[in-house]
Amino acid sequence: MTPTLELILRHYKNFNARATRDATLAYWRHLEGGGRMFWAVAGAMSSAQLGISLAPAIRAGLVHGMSVTGANLEESLFRLVAHRHYKDFADYRYFRKEDDARILEQRMRRVTDTSIPEDEAFRVVEKIVVPAWKRAAAEGQRRFWHEYFYDLIQAVDPSLYQGKPEDCWLLAAAKAKLPIVVPGHEDSTFGNIFASHVKLGDCPPTIVKSGIEYMAAFYDQYRELSTGRGVGFFQIGGGIAGDFPICVVPSIKYDLEQPVKPWAYFCQISDSTTSYGSYSGATPNEKITWDKLTPETPMFVVESDATIVVPLMLSALLECKEHPDEANALIRKYAA
Repeated sequence: MTPTLELILRHYKNFNARATRDATLAYWRHLEGGGRMFWAVAGAMSSAQLGISLAPAIRAGLVHGMSVTGANLEESLFRLVAHRHYKDFADYRYFRKEDDARILEQRMRRVTDTSIPEDEAFRVVEKIVVPAWKRAAAEGQRRFWHEYFYDLIQAVDPSLYQGKPEDCWLLAAAKAKLPIVVPGHEDSTFGNIFASHVKLGDCPPTIVKSGIEYMAAFYDQYRELSTGRGVGFFQIGGGIAGDFPICVVPSIKYDLEQPVKPWAYFCQISDSTTSYGSYSGATPNEKITWDKLTPETPMFVVESDATIVVPLMLSALLECKEHPDEANALIRKYAA
Protein backbone atom coordinates (compact mmCIF):
# COMPACT_ATOMS: atom_id res chain seq x y z
CA MET A 1 0.00 0.00 0.00
CA THR A 2 3.05 2.29 0.37
CA PRO A 3 5.48 1.08 -2.33
CA THR A 4 7.02 4.47 -3.16
CA LEU A 5 7.63 5.30 0.48
CA GLU A 6 9.29 1.93 0.98
CA LEU A 7 11.45 2.45 -2.10
CA ILE A 8 12.69 5.77 -0.71
CA LEU A 9 13.26 4.40 2.79
CA ARG A 10 15.03 1.25 1.58
CA HIS A 11 17.23 2.65 -1.19
CA TYR A 12 17.71 6.40 -0.66
CA LYS A 13 20.66 6.38 1.73
CA ASN A 14 23.18 9.02 0.66
CA PHE A 15 23.82 12.14 -1.42
CA ASN A 16 20.79 13.61 -3.21
CA ALA A 17 18.85 10.44 -2.46
CA ARG A 18 19.32 10.97 1.26
CA ALA A 19 18.25 14.62 0.99
CA THR A 20 15.14 13.50 -0.89
CA ARG A 21 14.33 10.96 1.82
CA ASP A 22 14.91 13.35 4.70
CA ALA A 23 12.93 16.15 3.05
CA THR A 24 10.01 13.79 2.41
CA LEU A 25 9.92 12.52 5.98
CA ALA A 26 10.18 16.03 7.44
CA TYR A 27 7.37 17.18 5.11
CA TRP A 28 5.18 14.32 6.39
CA ARG A 29 6.00 14.97 10.05
CA HIS A 30 5.18 18.65 9.59
CA LEU A 31 1.77 17.90 8.06
CA GLU A 32 1.02 15.11 10.50
CA GLY A 33 1.59 17.57 13.32
CA GLY A 34 -0.99 19.96 11.88
CA GLY A 35 1.35 22.14 9.82
CA ARG A 36 0.78 23.51 6.34
CA MET A 37 2.99 23.71 3.25
CA PHE A 38 3.44 26.56 0.78
CA TRP A 39 4.86 25.79 -2.67
CA ALA A 40 6.95 28.01 -4.94
CA VAL A 41 7.12 26.75 -8.52
CA ALA A 42 9.54 28.19 -11.09
CA GLY A 43 10.79 26.81 -14.39
CA ALA A 44 8.54 25.16 -16.96
CA MET A 45 7.03 22.60 -14.63
CA SER A 46 3.51 22.86 -16.04
CA SER A 47 4.77 22.15 -19.54
CA ALA A 48 6.61 19.18 -18.02
CA GLN A 49 3.22 17.93 -16.74
CA LEU A 50 3.91 18.34 -13.02
CA GLY A 51 0.13 18.50 -12.63
CA ILE A 52 -0.07 14.70 -12.86
CA SER A 53 1.36 14.54 -9.33
CA LEU A 54 0.65 18.08 -8.06
CA ALA A 55 -3.11 18.13 -8.75
CA PRO A 56 -3.89 15.08 -6.56
CA ALA A 57 -1.56 16.50 -3.88
CA ILE A 58 -3.62 19.69 -3.81
CA ARG A 59 -6.85 17.70 -3.60
CA ALA A 60 -5.40 15.61 -0.76
CA GLY A 61 -4.45 18.66 1.30
CA LEU A 62 -0.68 18.33 0.91
CA VAL A 63 -0.39 21.85 -0.52
CA HIS A 64 -1.96 24.90 1.16
CA GLY A 65 -0.75 27.86 -0.88
CA MET A 66 1.39 28.58 -3.92
CA SER A 67 3.64 31.09 -5.64
CA VAL A 68 4.02 30.44 -9.36
CA THR A 69 5.39 32.19 -12.38
CA GLY A 70 2.89 33.52 -14.91
CA ALA A 71 4.23 30.92 -17.35
CA ASN A 72 3.46 28.01 -15.02
CA LEU A 73 -0.01 29.41 -14.37
CA GLU A 74 -0.98 29.70 -18.03
CA GLU A 75 0.81 26.54 -19.15
CA SER A 76 -1.30 24.42 -16.79
CA LEU A 77 -4.32 25.73 -18.69
CA PHE A 78 -2.61 25.13 -22.05
CA ARG A 79 -2.04 21.48 -21.17
CA LEU A 80 -5.74 21.10 -20.42
CA VAL A 81 -7.05 22.56 -23.68
CA ALA A 82 -4.28 21.70 -26.14
CA HIS A 83 -2.57 18.55 -24.83
CA ARG A 84 -3.00 16.46 -28.00
CA HIS A 85 -1.35 19.15 -30.12
CA TYR A 86 1.89 19.28 -28.11
CA LYS A 87 4.90 17.76 -29.84
CA ASP A 88 7.84 16.13 -28.08
CA PHE A 89 11.42 16.17 -29.31
CA ALA A 90 13.39 13.46 -27.53
CA ASP A 91 16.50 14.23 -29.61
CA TYR A 92 16.44 18.00 -28.99
CA ARG A 93 20.06 17.93 -27.77
CA TYR A 94 21.18 17.31 -31.35
CA PHE A 95 19.10 20.03 -32.99
CA ARG A 96 20.65 22.54 -35.32
CA LYS A 97 19.40 26.10 -35.70
CA GLU A 98 17.57 25.01 -38.83
CA ASP A 99 15.63 22.39 -36.84
CA ASP A 100 14.35 25.01 -34.41
CA ALA A 101 13.49 27.31 -37.31
CA ARG A 102 11.26 24.55 -38.71
CA ILE A 103 9.54 24.24 -35.32
CA LEU A 104 8.83 27.97 -35.43
CA GLU A 105 7.37 27.60 -38.94
CA GLN A 106 5.05 24.92 -37.53
CA ARG A 107 3.80 27.53 -35.05
CA MET A 108 5.20 25.63 -32.09
CA ARG A 109 7.18 27.04 -29.17
CA ARG A 110 9.80 24.60 -27.89
CA VAL A 111 10.42 24.14 -24.15
CA THR A 112 13.41 21.77 -23.90
CA ASP A 113 12.01 18.45 -25.21
CA THR A 114 8.37 19.44 -25.70
CA SER A 115 6.58 22.30 -27.42
CA ILE A 116 3.47 24.43 -26.95
CA PRO A 117 1.15 24.76 -29.97
CA GLU A 118 0.46 28.45 -30.60
CA ASP A 119 -2.91 28.17 -32.33
CA GLU A 120 -4.42 25.49 -30.08
CA ALA A 121 -3.06 26.95 -26.82
CA PHE A 122 -2.33 30.69 -26.99
CA ARG A 123 -5.05 31.66 -29.43
CA VAL A 124 -7.78 29.47 -27.95
CA VAL A 125 -7.22 30.88 -24.46
CA GLU A 126 -6.85 34.41 -25.85
CA LYS A 127 -10.40 34.25 -27.23
CA ILE A 128 -11.70 33.63 -23.72
CA VAL A 129 -9.51 35.78 -21.50
CA VAL A 130 -9.42 38.98 -23.58
CA PRO A 131 -13.22 39.47 -23.34
CA ALA A 132 -12.87 38.98 -19.56
CA TRP A 133 -10.30 41.79 -19.44
CA LYS A 134 -12.56 44.05 -21.48
CA ARG A 135 -15.52 43.31 -19.20
CA ALA A 136 -13.39 44.17 -16.19
CA ALA A 137 -12.43 47.45 -17.83
CA ALA A 138 -16.05 48.28 -18.63
CA GLU A 139 -17.18 47.46 -15.09
CA GLY A 140 -14.26 49.12 -13.35
CA GLN A 141 -13.05 45.87 -11.76
CA ARG A 142 -9.55 45.25 -10.44
CA ARG A 143 -8.42 41.70 -9.83
CA PHE A 144 -5.27 39.70 -9.20
CA TRP A 145 -3.73 37.94 -12.19
CA HIS A 146 -4.55 34.46 -10.92
CA GLU A 147 -8.18 35.38 -10.27
CA TYR A 148 -8.76 35.82 -14.00
CA PHE A 149 -7.28 32.37 -14.58
CA TYR A 150 -9.17 30.78 -11.68
CA ASP A 151 -12.43 31.94 -13.24
CA LEU A 152 -11.28 31.11 -16.75
CA ILE A 153 -10.27 27.51 -16.10
CA GLN A 154 -13.53 26.76 -14.31
CA ALA A 155 -15.51 28.31 -17.16
CA VAL A 156 -13.87 26.27 -19.93
CA ASP A 157 -16.40 23.87 -21.45
CA PRO A 158 -15.31 20.29 -20.67
CA SER A 159 -15.88 19.49 -24.35
CA LEU A 160 -12.74 21.56 -25.04
CA TYR A 161 -10.55 19.44 -22.74
CA GLN A 162 -7.73 17.57 -24.46
CA GLY A 163 -5.81 16.79 -21.29
CA LYS A 164 -7.19 14.99 -18.26
CA PRO A 165 -8.83 17.45 -15.87
CA GLU A 166 -7.63 15.40 -12.91
CA ASP A 167 -4.05 16.15 -14.05
CA CYS A 168 -4.55 19.94 -14.15
CA TRP A 169 -3.12 21.53 -11.01
CA LEU A 170 -4.60 24.94 -11.83
CA LEU A 171 -8.10 23.45 -11.94
CA ALA A 172 -7.48 21.70 -8.61
CA ALA A 173 -6.17 24.93 -7.06
CA ALA A 174 -9.09 26.97 -8.37
CA LYS A 175 -11.64 24.51 -6.99
CA ALA A 176 -9.83 24.48 -3.64
CA LYS A 177 -9.62 28.30 -3.66
CA LEU A 178 -5.94 27.92 -2.84
CA PRO A 179 -4.15 31.14 -1.82
CA ILE A 180 -1.79 31.97 -4.65
CA VAL A 181 0.59 34.74 -5.71
CA VAL A 182 1.94 35.25 -9.22
CA PRO A 183 4.92 37.59 -8.93
CA GLY A 184 6.28 39.00 -12.16
CA HIS A 185 3.24 37.85 -14.13
CA GLU A 186 4.17 40.36 -16.83
CA ASP A 187 6.93 37.94 -17.83
CA SER A 188 4.64 35.41 -19.50
CA THR A 189 2.91 34.93 -22.82
CA PHE A 190 -0.35 36.35 -21.54
CA GLY A 191 1.48 39.08 -19.69
CA ASN A 192 2.76 40.16 -23.11
CA ILE A 193 -0.70 39.78 -24.67
CA PHE A 194 -2.20 41.88 -21.87
CA ALA A 195 0.46 44.56 -22.42
CA SER A 196 -0.45 44.68 -26.11
CA HIS A 197 -4.12 45.30 -25.31
CA VAL A 198 -3.12 48.03 -22.86
CA LYS A 199 -0.98 49.62 -25.60
CA LEU A 200 -3.87 49.41 -28.07
CA GLY A 201 -6.22 51.06 -25.58
CA ASP A 202 -8.54 48.06 -25.17
CA CYS A 203 -8.17 48.07 -21.39
CA PRO A 204 -6.20 49.95 -18.73
CA PRO A 205 -3.34 48.27 -16.85
CA THR A 206 -5.16 48.92 -13.58
CA ILE A 207 -7.63 46.05 -14.10
CA VAL A 208 -4.79 43.78 -12.91
CA LYS A 209 -3.62 44.34 -9.35
CA SER A 210 0.11 44.89 -8.98
CA GLY A 211 2.84 42.79 -7.45
CA ILE A 212 2.97 45.21 -4.51
CA GLU A 213 -0.71 44.50 -3.89
CA TYR A 214 0.06 40.78 -4.05
CA MET A 215 2.55 41.20 -1.19
CA ALA A 216 0.19 43.40 0.82
CA ALA A 217 -2.48 40.69 0.56
CA PHE A 218 0.05 37.95 1.25
CA TYR A 219 0.84 39.44 4.66
CA ASP A 220 -2.60 38.37 5.88
CA GLN A 221 -2.53 35.05 3.99
CA TYR A 222 0.80 34.18 5.61
CA ARG A 223 -0.49 34.97 9.09
CA GLU A 224 -3.43 32.62 8.51
CA LEU A 225 -1.28 29.86 7.00
CA SER A 226 1.27 30.05 9.81
CA THR A 227 -1.17 29.56 12.68
CA GLY A 228 -0.71 26.47 14.81
CA ARG A 229 2.27 24.34 13.75
CA GLY A 230 3.27 26.88 11.13
CA VAL A 231 3.78 26.76 7.38
CA GLY A 232 6.70 25.29 5.48
CA PHE A 233 8.26 26.44 2.21
CA PHE A 234 8.72 23.93 -0.61
CA GLN A 235 10.57 25.45 -3.57
CA ILE A 236 11.09 24.16 -7.10
CA GLY A 237 13.76 26.12 -8.94
CA GLY A 238 14.73 29.67 -8.03
CA GLY A 239 14.08 33.22 -9.09
CA ILE A 240 11.11 35.41 -8.27
CA ALA A 241 8.66 32.55 -7.68
CA GLY A 242 10.68 31.66 -4.58
CA ASP A 243 12.25 34.94 -3.52
CA PHE A 244 9.00 36.93 -3.57
CA PRO A 245 6.94 34.91 -1.06
CA ILE A 246 9.77 33.88 1.26
CA CYS A 247 10.43 37.59 1.93
CA VAL A 248 7.04 37.95 3.64
CA VAL A 249 8.53 36.94 7.01
CA PRO A 250 11.27 39.62 7.27
CA SER A 251 8.92 42.18 5.71
CA ILE A 252 6.28 41.66 8.39
CA LYS A 253 8.97 41.70 11.07
CA TYR A 254 10.97 44.74 9.92
CA ASP A 255 8.71 46.73 7.61
CA LEU A 256 5.38 46.28 9.40
CA GLU A 257 7.19 45.94 12.74
CA GLN A 258 4.81 43.19 13.80
CA PRO A 259 5.41 39.76 15.32
CA VAL A 260 5.55 36.88 12.84
CA LYS A 261 6.28 33.17 12.89
CA PRO A 262 9.27 32.06 10.82
CA TRP A 263 8.90 29.50 8.06
CA ALA A 264 8.64 26.10 9.72
CA TYR A 265 10.39 24.01 7.01
CA PHE A 266 12.40 24.67 3.89
CA CYS A 267 13.20 22.47 0.91
CA GLN A 268 14.58 23.55 -2.45
CA ILE A 269 14.80 21.22 -5.42
CA SER A 270 16.96 22.67 -8.14
CA ASP A 271 19.73 21.64 -10.51
CA SER A 272 21.31 25.07 -10.08
CA THR A 273 24.53 24.49 -8.17
CA THR A 274 25.93 26.95 -5.65
CA SER A 275 27.62 29.86 -7.38
CA TYR A 276 28.66 33.45 -6.76
CA GLY A 277 25.66 35.72 -6.30
CA SER A 278 23.14 33.23 -7.66
CA TYR A 279 19.87 33.23 -5.74
CA SER A 280 18.85 29.96 -7.35
CA GLY A 281 22.06 28.37 -6.17
CA ALA A 282 22.14 29.93 -2.70
CA THR A 283 22.22 27.46 0.16
CA PRO A 284 19.45 27.76 2.79
CA ASN A 285 21.77 28.98 5.55
CA GLU A 286 22.37 32.16 3.53
CA LYS A 287 18.67 32.91 4.09
CA ILE A 288 19.30 32.95 7.84
CA THR A 289 21.22 36.21 7.38
CA TRP A 290 18.11 37.72 5.73
CA ASP A 291 15.89 36.49 8.59
CA LYS A 292 13.87 34.35 6.18
CA LEU A 293 14.86 31.13 7.98
CA THR A 294 16.23 30.38 11.43
CA PRO A 295 18.97 27.97 12.58
CA GLU A 296 16.19 25.71 13.88
CA THR A 297 14.34 25.49 10.55
CA PRO A 298 14.54 22.00 9.01
CA MET A 299 16.41 22.69 5.74
CA PHE A 300 16.94 20.50 2.71
CA VAL A 301 18.48 20.98 -0.72
CA VAL A 302 18.08 18.38 -3.45
CA GLU A 303 20.36 19.21 -6.38
CA SER A 304 18.50 17.23 -9.00
CA ASP A 305 15.85 17.40 -11.68
CA ALA A 306 12.51 18.35 -10.11
CA THR A 307 10.64 16.39 -12.78
CA ILE A 308 12.22 13.26 -11.28
CA VAL A 309 12.26 14.13 -7.58
CA VAL A 310 8.90 15.81 -7.02
CA PRO A 311 6.67 13.01 -8.37
CA LEU A 312 8.56 10.54 -6.15
CA MET A 313 8.13 12.71 -3.08
CA LEU A 314 4.46 13.44 -3.74
CA SER A 315 3.71 9.80 -4.45
CA ALA A 316 5.24 8.85 -1.09
CA LEU A 317 3.43 11.68 0.71
CA LEU A 318 0.08 10.68 -0.82
CA GLU A 319 0.70 7.17 0.49
CA CYS A 320 1.41 8.60 3.94
CA LYS A 321 -1.78 10.63 3.77
CA GLU A 322 -3.92 7.68 2.68
CA HIS A 323 -2.31 5.07 4.98
CA PRO A 324 -0.76 6.96 7.91
CA ASP A 325 -0.52 4.01 10.32
CA GLU A 326 1.17 1.77 7.76
CA ALA A 327 3.46 4.61 6.67
CA ASN A 328 4.54 5.43 10.21
CA ALA A 329 5.17 1.76 10.96
CA LEU A 330 7.38 1.55 7.88
CA ILE A 331 9.26 4.70 8.88
CA ARG A 332 9.91 3.26 12.33
CA LYS A 333 11.10 -0.02 10.79
CA TYR A 334 13.73 1.60 8.61
CA ALA A 335 14.77 4.02 11.34
CA ALA A 336 15.70 1.11 13.58
